[in-house]
Amino acid sequence: MNFEDYISISPDIRSGKPCIKGTRITVYDILEYLAGGMTVQEILEDFPSLSHEDIQMVFAFAAARERRLSGSLAA
Repeated sequence: MNFEDYISISPDIRSGKPCIKGTRITVYDILEYLAGGMTVQEILEDFPSLSHEDIQMVFAFAAARERRLSGSLAA
């Protein structure tokens, strides 16, 4: 799976923050919920428009962004 199929960035939605497609829920929102102690299941129950694949793609997006940032710092 490719996270670009699940995550979009539009200047008109949430000030251009990466969001799960078809929602206004940002990658940051999901990561904050998880960091705050919510489980994936709790997030899915609170946001029925989300799927397990959406959550997985949040992780994929965050990992890719970290790789890009780490690579640019190492150069």
